[in-house]
Amino acid sequence: MAAGKGNVAKSIPIAEITLRKYEKPYNMPKRELVKKICLSLGLLQPGDSRDIIVDILHALLEEGEIAAEEIKAKVVEYRKKGNLNMNGIAESNIRRQLKRLKDLFLVEKKGDSYQISENERLLHLFESKIENFYLKGIVERVKEYFLHLDNLRK
Repeated sequence: MAAGKGNVAKSIPIAEITLRKYEKPYNMPKRELVKKICLSLGLLQPGDSRDIIVDILHALLEEGEIAAEEIKAKVVEYRKKGNLNMNGIAESNIRRQLKRLKDLFLVEKKGDSYQISENERLLHLFESKIENFYLKGIVERVKEYFLHLDNLRK
C-alpha cells in the first residue's frame, strides 16, 4: 500500500471549549440559570434531554461541599421535584459529568466530596480559570496557526 493511503490522521485537540451566547438572564428560575451556564459553556447541547449535568451543578451550588454518594440522591430529588425524566442518573454518568465540570475548573474534589472550586464565586472562576487561562491559551495557539499560514503566503 502506498504511503498515506488508507491512513487517516487523527488530530486530537489539547484543549477545546464551546461558548454560546443566549438572551440576558431576566427573571429566570435558578435551575434555568444553571442550565444556561451549562449550555453556554458547551457542557450541554441545545435540545438535549439528558441534562443531568444541570442538576449536578445545581446540587453543588446548593449544598457547598457534598459527598460523592449524596450527589446522586440530590439529583434524583431535584428531578422528581421538577417532574423530569431520570435519564443519565447512573453513578458512572454522574462521575463522568463531574469530571467534565472539573476539566473546566468549576468543580474540585476534596477527599470523598466535591465542591465549587476553592468555594469561589462562579464569575471569578470563569474569568480567572476559563477566560484568562484556558480560553487565552486556545486563542494564542489558533493565532500561531494563522501566523504560520500567513508566513507561507509570502
